[in-house]
Amino acid sequence: MRIGVLAGTAGTSTKAVRFYEQAGLLPAPPRTPGGYRDYPPHAADRLAFIRNAQAAGLTLAEIREILTIRDSGQAPCAHVRALVAEHIRQIEARIAELTEARTALLDLKDTAAATDPASCTEESICRVFQAS
Repeated sequence: MRIGVLAGTAGTSTKAVRFYEQAGLLPAPPRTPGGYRDYPPHAADRLAFIRNAQAAGLTLAEIREILTIRDSGQAPCAHVRALVAEHIRQIEARIAELTEARTALLDLKDTAAATDPASCTEESICRVFQAS
């Protein structure tokens, strides 16, 4: 199938298909006598995998690792489990950081609401951010 058909099937652009090919995620297809790329039908499945893995937050390097394992004839299940667990751990750490930042901002919001602008002096930049 030509690159435009493959891109349309996957809901992506031909530029993205070329990028994935250049990045080593999508093998270079054979060419027609006219020089056009002629992707095999399973290229659409591989492209769908790449896009789904990206949507799940995997990096191109991580996706390449999974594909390398699969292309070597092995099932990448254990590797994928480890990657997913690590991504979950990172997300949970980020959620904890964001929760802490939200709490701090809510405290600042309360302080700002209770601060009388008339009580500000020229010596202070902003009383809301001054240590109490």
